[in-house]
Amino acid sequence: MKNVRKSAQVLSCAVLLVTFTCCLNAQAQKKKTAKVTSSDSRLAEINKLVGSDSANLVEIFKDIHANPELGFMETRTAAIVAKELQAAGYDVKTGIGITGVAGILKNGEGPIIMWRGDMDCNAVKETTGLPYASTKVVKREDGSESPVMHACGHDAHVTWLIGLARAMAQMKNAWKGTFIVVGQPAEEPILGAEAMVKDGLYTKHGIPEPDYLLGIHSAPVPVGVVAIASGVRMAGTDQIDVVFKGIGGHGSNPQLSKDPIVMAAAAIMQYQVIVSRAVDPQKAAVLTVGSVQAGSDNNVIPATALIKINLRWFDEADRNLMIEGIKKINEGIAHSYNLPKELYPEMKMKGFAYPLDNDTTLTAAVLTGVRKLLPDNQILREKQLPAVMGSEDFHHLVIHNNRKVYCYYNVGIANPAVFAQAIKDGKALPFNAHNGDFQVDLAGIPLGTKVAILGVLEAFQLKK
Repeated sequence: MKNVRKSAQVLSCAVLLVTFTCCLNAQAQKKKTAKVTSSDSRLAEINKLVGSDSANLVEIFKDIHANPELGFMETRTAAIVAKELQAAGYDVKTGIGITGVAGILKNGEGPIIMWRGDMDCNAVKETTGLPYASTKVVKREDGSESPVMHACGHDAHVTWLIGLARAMAQMKNAWKGTFIVVGQPAEEPILGAEAMVKDGLYTKHGIPEPDYLLGIHSAPVPVGVVAIASGVRMAGTDQIDVVFKGIGGHGSNPQLSKDPIVMAAAAIMQYQVIVSRAVDPQKAAVLTVGSVQAGSDNNVIPATALIKINLRWFDEADRNLMIEGIKKINEGIAHSYNLPKELYPEMKMKGFAYPLDNDTTLTAAVLTGVRKLLPDNQILREKQLPAVMGSEDFHHLVIHNNRKVYCYYNVGIANPAVFAQAIKDGKALPFNAHNGDFQVDLAGIPLGTKVAILGVLEAFQLKK
C-alpha cells in the first residue's frame, strides 16, 4: 500500500456493502461451492498443497510483517524471497534495481507468465497491538528517523508470491511454459518497477520478456471477497518535488530577505486552481501537496522551502497541463519576488506511472480460475468497481515491451467479523491502508495463495 496513493485501493461504500452482503451469504454458499468444486481434481490438489503449506506461510508472513523495510532497503525481505525460490528450484537473480529479485522456472514450451509481488513497507507507526507487530525504526535518506510497518499489505504480497512459487514448482503437470516471479522493490514511491527494467531486467539479468503479467493487491474488505475487472482500473501518477529558493535572514528584518516559505504558501494555494479551473470538470484529476518542509527556528527565515506534490490523472493531456501549470506558477511567484534566474524554483520529477489498464482476455482467464474457488457473489466485477484515483507501478514491468498484457486484481484481507462490526458502527471500513491499524487476517494468507495459483494456471491455458 507512503503517500495517499493506495488509499484509493479502497472501494466505494456502496461496493463495500456489497462485499459485506457476500460475506453474510458465505455460509449459505458453502454447500453450493462444494458441489461446484468437488469434481475439480485440480482444485483439490491446490487445496491440499496450500493446506499443507499454510502454517509455514503464516510464519513467513509474521516474520516479514515484524521486520518491514522501506523502498530500496528491502535486503532482508529480498533474501527471504531468494532463499525460498532457490529452495523451490527456480533460477534466481538478485540485486535487480538495487534490491529486486526474480526467479525463473522453465517447464517446456508454452507461454511466459510473470507474477509480481512488491516488498516495501510504509513510514507509519504500527498501532495494531499484534504479537508480531513491527517496532522497527529506520533512518531515511534525509537522515531523519521514522517508525515503519507494513500498512499496505506488501507483507502478504510477498507471502503469496512464495506460496504461489512453491505450488507452481510442485504442479508442473498442470502447466507448460516458463513461470517468472518478481519480488519488486520500492512500489510505494512508484520507482521500483522502472528501476528493475532500467537495470537490465530483460537484458543484463536475462529475464525473458513475459507474454502475460499478473499480480494481486490486498484490500481492507472481508477475506473471501475478490475484485477482478478489466479496463482502466487505476489512475496515472507523478511525484514531484519543488524547491523554492530565497535569501535567508533574521525574522526581525524580513525586508532584507526573500522568504521561500511565503513563496511556497502562495504556490500551494495557486496550484489548486489548476484542477478546479483548468482541467475539464467532467474529467478526473487530483493535485495534492503532501509535504512542506522549511526552516527549523522561530526567528530564522530559511533559504529554501521544499514542497512535495502528487498528481493523479487518466488523460495524459491533463497530466501535461498540471505539470506545466505548476511550472508557470513557480516561475510567476519567483518573478513577482524579483528573484534572479539562478534562484528560480527547481522542479524534480520523481516516480511516475501511467494509468493501469487490465487486458480483457487475461482478466477473463483469471476470473475463470477464481470462479473455481469462490462463488460469483463474492467476486466483484466492472459494474461494481469504478476506476479509482489510486496508482501502481506494477504494469511498468512490461509497459515498455512490445507485448504489454497484464491483469492486476484485489483480494480481501479483513477479518469478516471485524468488517461486519465496522459496518454496524457506521464505518465504511474497519481500517484503511497506510494507517497504523492496518491488519491482514491470517486466514487471508492461504486464500490469497489459492487465488494467485488459480489465476496463473488459467493464464497458462492462453495462447502464447
